[in-house]
Amino acid sequence: MGHAETYAEYMPIKLKIGLRHPDPVVETSSLSSVTPPDVWYQTSISEETIDSGWLSALQLEAITYAAQQHETFLPNGDRAGFLIGDGAGVGKGRTIAGIIYENYLLGRKRAVWFSVSNDLKYDAERDLRDIGAKNILVHSLNKFKYGKISSKHNGSVKKGVIFATYSSLIGESQSGGKYKTRLKQLLHWCGEDFDGVIVFDECHKAKNLCPVGSSKPTKTGLAVLELQNKLPKARVVYASATGASEPRNMAYMNRLGIWGEGTPFREFSDFIQAVERRGVGAMEIVAMDMKLRGMYIARQLSFSGVTFKIDEVLLSQEYVKMYNKSVKLWVSARERFQQAADLIDAEQRMKKSMWGQFWSAHQRFFKYLCIASKVKRVVQLAREEIKNGKCVVIGLQSTGEARTLEALEEGGGELNDFVSTAKGVFQSLIEKHFPAPDRKKLFSLLGIDLTAQSNNNSPRDSPCKENKVKKRKGEEISRESKKARKTGGLAGSSSDESESESDASDNEESDNESSKFLSSGDDDDFNPFRDESSEDDEDDPWLIRKEHKKNKEKKKKKSIDPDSIQSALLASGLGSKRPSCFTSTVGTTTSSTNTSANSNTNSSFVTSQDAVERAQQMKKELLDKLEKLAEDLPPNTLDELIDELGGPENVAEMTGRKGRVVSNDDGSISYESRSELDVPVEILNITEKQRFMDGDKNIAIISEAASSGISLQADRRAKNQRRRVHMTLELPWSADRAIQQFGRTHRSNQVTAPEYVFLISELAGEQRFASIVAKRLESLGALTHGDRRATETRDLSRFNFDNKYGRNALEIVMKSIVNLDSPMVSPPPDFPGDFFKDVRQGLIGVGLINVEDRSGILTLDKDYNNIGKFLNRILGMEVHQQNALFQYFSDTLNAVIQNAKKNGRYDMGILDLGSGDEKVRKADVKKFLTPGYSTSGHVELYTISVERGMSWDEATKIWAEQTGPDDGFYLSLQIRNNKKTAILVKEVNPKKKLFLIYRPNTGKQLKLETCADLKKKYKKVPSEDALPHWLEQYNSSADTCTHAYWRGNCKKAGLGLVCEVGLRCRTYYVLCGSVLSVWTKVEGVLASVSGTNVKMQIVRLRTEDGQRIVGLIIPANCVSPLVNLLSTSDQSQQLAVQQQQIWQQHHPQSITNLNNA
Repeated sequence: MGHAETYAEYMPIKLKIGLRHPDPVVETSSLSSVTPPDVWYQTSISEETIDSGWLSALQLEAITYAAQQHETFLPNGDRAGFLIGDGAGVGKGRTIAGIIYENYLLGRKRAVWFSVSNDLKYDAERDLRDIGAKNILVHSLNKFKYGKISSKHNGSVKKGVIFATYSSLIGESQSGGKYKTRLKQLLHWCGEDFDGVIVFDECHKAKNLCPVGSSKPTKTGLAVLELQNKLPKARVVYASATGASEPRNMAYMNRLGIWGEGTPFREFSDFIQAVERRGVGAMEIVAMDMKLRGMYIARQLSFSGVTFKIDEVLLSQEYVKMYNKSVKLWVSARERFQQAADLIDAEQRMKKSMWGQFWSAHQRFFKYLCIASKVKRVVQLAREEIKNGKCVVIGLQSTGEARTLEALEEGGGELNDFVSTAKGVFQSLIEKHFPAPDRKKLFSLLGIDLTAQSNNNSPRDSPCKENKVKKRKGEEISRESKKARKTGGLAGSSSDESESESDASDNEESDNESSKFLSSGDDDDFNPFRDESSEDDEDDPWLIRKEHKKNKEKKKKKSIDPDSIQSALLASGLGSKRPSCFTSTVGTTTSSTNTSANSNTNSSFVTSQDAVERAQQMKKELLDKLEKLAEDLPPNTLDELIDELGGPENVAEMTGRKGRVVSNDDGSISYESRSELDVPVEILNITEKQRFMDGDKNIAIISEAASSGISLQADRRAKNQRRRVHMTLELPWSADRAIQQFGRTHRSNQVTAPEYVFLISELAGEQRFASIVAKRLESLGALTHGDRRATETRDLSRFNFDNKYGRNALEIVMKSIVNLDSPMVSPPPDFPGDFFKDVRQGLIGVGLINVEDRSGILTLDKDYNNIGKFLNRILGMEVHQQNALFQYFSDTLNAVIQNAKKNGRYDMGILDLGSGDEKVRKADVKKFLTPGYSTSGHVELYTISVERGMSWDEATKIWAEQTGPDDGFYLSLQIRNNKKTAILVKEVNPKKKLFLIYRPNTGKQLKLETCADLKKKYKKVPSEDALPHWLEQYNSSADTCTHAYWRGNCKKAGLGLVCEVGLRCRTYYVLCGSVLSVWTKVEGVLASVSGTNVKMQIVRLRTEDGQRIVGLIIPANCVSPLVNLLSTSDQSQQLAVQQQQIWQQHHPQSITNLNNA
C-alpha cells in the first residue's frame, strides 16, 4: 500500500474571522481528516486587532478553541485545559498573548506564564505589544523578593503577567519566612479561586514527572503538578512545539481529561500502558481524538522549499591513526582501572561509581573526537556558502567550557594553545576517579604522621599548599551539605539544571550504570553555575550555595574552580554518590574512608602500602601516556571553529559559556571573557543575535543553551535576508532539542526557507546519534502531529534502528560473536583478518563482553541488547572494527525486518488506502454516541471496500507512453498450475537500471527491480501474447487469493478463514471518531478474540467522493461483538446532550445566547 503525502494544507474550518497567516501552514493528513468541534464562543478581542492582522486566522482559531475549552469542566471538577501543539514558527507566542488578552478584557487581569529561559520575557512583552495589549505588564518572578508579590517592597503588583522559568518555580529562599518558596508566593498572589490563565510554554521542559524505572520524578514536574492541583479553576494552557514526544511526558497534563475519573483510564499509568503496548498507532489515535474534542490544535509551517542533505564526512589517515591510538589508550586504561581497584580492594559501591564515571567519560571523549573530525568540512562548507551569498548557522550541543576553565587553572591563568576538550575529559577522569587513594590525605585522616615518607608522593597529586586549602574547604563542605539537606534544598534531582542527567536516563543514552553519575560535575552540558538563563544570583539555587564562599575568596571569583563545583554538587546531594577518599578534589569529608584501614592497626596498614604505591604508579603512567597522545588530540571544537571562521568579530556566538579562547594577531593564545564593555552578560546572546540579523556577522553558532526561543530565520523585517544554511555538527540526543534547534531557522514571515545539512562522519557509532534523533523525531511526529513520518528530518529514518527489530538483531549479533547462536548473515567480506575473533577482542576492550577470571569463559554484559549502550561503546573500538561490526549489525537488522515482513508481523505505522491508483468505496456506516465530558464524542464504524489492480485498458495506456528499450510486457519463465504471470515493466532509473513493475492483481509495485533480477525470472513478449494471461489473473483476483490461483488450493481457505493475499478487492472495517473514549471496550473485544499483542493498525483512506477517514482497523471477527457493546453505551449518552443544551443557556459567553439577546 502506498504512503500518501504526510501533510495537508491547513485553513481554519469552523471559524471565519481574521486574515490568513503570512506563510503556508500544514497539518499532518491524519489530523486533517478529523474536524474540530463547532464554535459557540465569541471572542472579545477588538476589531482593530483582527482587521489589522495582528492576530492571523490561525492564531484566532487557537484562541477561540482554548477559551471555549476553558468553559467546560472535567468530571472531577477541575476546569478543562487546552494544548497548543503548533510547530516552531507558527507564532505560539502571539497565540498565548492573545489568550491572556482575551481573559484580561473579561476582567481576569492576573496571568502566569512559564517558559524555559528568562530571555523569553522580552519576547513575551513583544508579543503582547504586537497584538495591541501594551497595557498588560510582564513581571519577572525571580526579580521579586521573597514575600507577598502584592506587597510594597515588591512594587505592589496586583495585576498583569508574571513570567517565570520552570527552574525558578522550584527556587526557595534560605532565610525562611512565610512565603519562602516561589510556589507559595505564586499561590498567594493568585488566590484560592483564581480563574485566570496559567500558561506552560515549552511544556516539554516539565517532563519526567513519570520517569522510566526507579529514578525519582523531577522537582519541576512535581511543582507544575502541584500548582495545577491547588488552583482547580485556573485556565490552563499547555504549549509546546514538541508537545509530548513520548507519551510519558504528558504526565502533568492532567487537565486534558484523557485519564482520571469519568474516563476509560483511571490513572495516568493505565493510559501509558495502553498506549505503549499498542505501538505508535495508539499515539496517533490520541492526537486525533484530542483534536476531535477541541482540546488540541497542531499546525506546522510548511516545509516546502526547505532542503535537507546528509553530508558524510570522510576521515583522513592521520585522524584514523589518532583515533586508533586513543582507542588503545582507553583499552589499557580500562585494564588499569580494573587492576588498581582489585589491588586496593575497593568495595562494591565504589566500583560501581567508578565504572559509571569511566563509561560516561568514555562516551564523551569519543563524542568530542567525532565532532572534531567534522570541523574542517564545516569550515569549508561555511566559506563556500558565504561566497554564494548565504549565511550560516551552526548547531552544537556542548561548549566544553568546564574543561577550558580547568586547563586555565592548571596553567595559572595562562594558555599556550587551544584546550583539547577530549584530553580534559580523560585527564579529569584519571585524576578524580582512578582508584589510587592519595596517601597523604589518608594518613592525615587517620592521624598518622608520615612526614618522612611524604616526598615520594607524586607532585601532581597534592602539592602541600593545595592540601591546606582543600582541608578547610572540606570541612566547610560537610557543614554546607548538612545545611542543604535540612532545608530540603535541592536534594531531589533538580530538574532543569540536571537536564543532562535526567535526559540521559530517558534516552538510554548513556549506559545504565553511568546514567546515574552522568552529571556528577564533569559533564560539560551541566555546569551547575549556569542556569539555562542567567538568573539573578539570589534566585539561582546553585548560586545560593556560592554566596557563603564569595566573601572568603574574592580573588577566585572569576574562574569557577572545580572544588566549588564539587561542593555545590555535594550540597545538592548529587556529588555525595562518590566515596570521598577517591576523589582528589574533596578529600576530607570523613564519610567513607573505605580502605579496610579504618578499624585496623597501623601495622596491617603498612602491608597494603605497596598496593597503594603501585596504584599511584599506574595512575602516573596513564597520565604520562595521555600527555603523549595529547599532542595529536583535537582542540575545543567551538574555539577552533570560531578561530577558523575569522574570529569573534565575524562569528555571532549564542551559547551559555562565559568566556572563550582566542588567538591574537601575533599568534599567541589567550582566554578572554565573552562580555563586552557596554553589554552585560545577561543580554549578550540577544545582542549577538541582533548582529547576525542585521548582517554585521554572517555566521552564527548556537548551542543548547541558546536554542530555545531565539529566532534566526531570514525574516522579512530583518536586514540580513540571505538564505540560512543550518548545519548540525552533533545531532542533539533528544529529538525535542533537535526540533528546537531546527526551529530556530525555519519560522513564520521568512523570505526564503533554510537548508539543513547534517554532518555525519563515517564512524559507525556516529550514525547512532543520528539514529536516536531519527527515533525521537519519528515518535515526535507521531504523538505531536498525529503522524509518525511528519517530523522534520525525514531522511534520517534510514538510521533508525532503536526499535524492537534493532534490539532483536543486536541480540543475534552479540550471541553469534560469543558463539551462543549461529549468525543470521555472513560477516562483511572485505574485513582484513578474522572478523569474529577481532571483534570479540574489541568488544572485550569496551566491556560488552566479560571474561571470567579463572575459566576464561566469555559472558555477555547484562544489558547487551540495549542499542544505545552498544552504539555508545563501539565508538571505543578501532575504526575499521567498529565499521565492520556496524555493517554486520545493519545486515542482520535488514534480515530481521525482511523476516518480519514475510510473516506479516511488521509494524508500518499508518497505512494509506486510496492514494495513487486504488479506488476506495464506502459500503456502510454505523454511528454511535460515546461517553465523555464533551458531547461531540461519537464513533463511526465504516465498512470500506478497496479495489487495487490494473485493468488491461489502463495497462495499454501506460504501455503506449513508454519509450525505454526494455519497457513493455513480460511473461514469467516459470509455469505454475498451468498459468504464467504477465507484468508490465517501465524503466525509471536508467543509470542504475531500475524498473517499476505493474501487476494485474495488485497494480503498481512499491519495490523497484534491477535489470538482472528481471531477466532471471521473466522474458519480454509482444502485448498480444501477454493479453490472455493478464486478463485471467485480473478476473480471478477479484475473489481468489494468490495461493488458490497458483496452487489450486489455500490452507487458510481450507480452514474456513478469509485469505486476502493478492486479492484485487478487499474489505476493511474502520472505527473512527472519538476512539479514546471507548478505548477500553475496543481493547476488551480485540483481546478476547485475537490475543493481547495485536498492534493497533491505523489506516487513512480517501474515498472516491473525496471524503477522508482515519481510524483503527477492526479485524472482521471482532466486528459483531464490538457493535453490540457500542450500541448499549449509545443510549445513555442521549441524556448528556440535553443537559449540555440547558447549560449553554446559562452561559453569557456562548453564541447561541447572544443571538437570542
